[in-house]
Amino acid sequence: MSQSTYDYDLFVIGAGSGGVRAARMSASHGAKVAVAEEHRVGGTCVIRGCVPKKLFVYASQFSEHFEDSVGFGWTVPQAPTFDWKTLIANKDKEIDRLNGIYIRNLSNSGVEIIDDRAVLKDAHTVHLVKENRNVTAKNILIAVGAWPNLPSVPGIEHAISSNEAFDLEELPKRIVVVGGGYIAVEFAGIFNGLGVDTTLMYRGPLILRGFDQDLRTNLQEEVVKKGMNLRLESDIEAIAKQADGSLVLTLKGGETVTTDAVMYATGRLPNTATLGLETVGIETKANGAIPVDAYSKTSVENIYAVGDVTDRANLTPIAIREGAAFAETVFNNNPMAVDHSNIPTAVFSQPEIGTVGLTEEQAGEQVGAGDVAIYKSTFRPMMNTLSGSEERTTMKIVVHESTDKVLGVHILGPHSGELIQAVGIAVTMGATKAQFDATVAVHPTAAEELVTMKEKYIPPAG
Repeated sequence: MSQSTYDYDLFVIGAGSGGVRAARMSASHGAKVAVAEEHRVGGTCVIRGCVPKKLFVYASQFSEHFEDSVGFGWTVPQAPTFDWKTLIANKDKEIDRLNGIYIRNLSNSGVEIIDDRAVLKDAHTVHLVKENRNVTAKNILIAVGAWPNLPSVPGIEHAISSNEAFDLEELPKRIVVVGGGYIAVEFAGIFNGLGVDTTLMYRGPLILRGFDQDLRTNLQEEVVKKGMNLRLESDIEAIAKQADGSLVLTLKGGETVTTDAVMYATGRLPNTATLGLETVGIETKANGAIPVDAYSKTSVENIYAVGDVTDRANLTPIAIREGAAFAETVFNNNPMAVDHSNIPTAVFSQPEIGTVGLTEEQAGEQVGAGDVAIYKSTFRPMMNTLSGSEERTTMKIVVHESTDKVLGVHILGPHSGELIQAVGIAVTMGATKAQFDATVAVHPTAAEELVTMKEKYIPPAG
């Protein structure tokens, strides 16, 4: 089939962050582009992920802000009240606004938007299910993201995932959030801050596997201070709905817990089950992820994949970068691979986490534990002195001792996500500890600790 016989130069399956960026940039390079989306334009992040979740985090923090204001001389005339339906309605308005912006940007770029589910028929043909027609494309990009994974336990139909949590008709009085990753931790903090009797249940001994050990430990201590019930090394064997609508959770070992809602945040799987990958000879990994090379190309020469569907680094900014790199590579004759190292990351837990680079444990594995120097500070930030809050901030710098290069920075405390963006620039540039030390501190701020820590951390004996 010659190029002139194709309907499109590029057909994108999925209008999330990566797909939209790839479509717009490819069109700007002169390609004829269409994108198929069976839900709403914007993808997980905008519709049911990081954007509404961050709005919910803001909402949940006001309960502490009201309480903290008293120490600074404010008087709250009566106990503040919260209306869940107002939050939901305002969240929906914001998503509608963003959805409109995404649609407008695609249209202004000359990209055709097709409201349909697309399935691969062969290497150059896509079937549109609702319209029941086929279209052809020289290149196909898969950007369908991932979907919450719920385990097969009896009664799982009574559980919700993060998808449904954004649209609950009523705010439950009690909830059990199952999982120890960032989604579970963030939602547990949201519900707890909104006044829900919240239990975070995790089958492991320490939440946030893969993050720095000190931050994991200190975060656990802080969420317990905030009134969250933390149940570690616990797992659910069955869920039973009662006549009054409550749920009885039977745990491994026989113990039962009664709650009004149970939310699972136990991972997300690439959304590849019904794409027709087998018809074009693309074999997925065990979890459904599509294997790709450094330039996001699959095992089929003209089919590419970006974002969470590849399970490389499941973050919105990475999907956007992968989409942009794809467009540069395929339509601008500028081969570009995305560097998946040194990715600044925020966890909107309460308190917040910001992290970039290697953890202490990872650094030890890479350069040898004896060649790693740790600088660490744990303190009560200035905001908490008059408020009476006992919440503490932790900052940690991981250094390769023989080169003085900063390998990682890890922060637990207010605005850590904002701080780590700037710190990420320094770490990406290969800054040394001496260069951190030579930077003038901004006083009084929590961030000044990052440039004033001079003494290496020596763990206590024993």
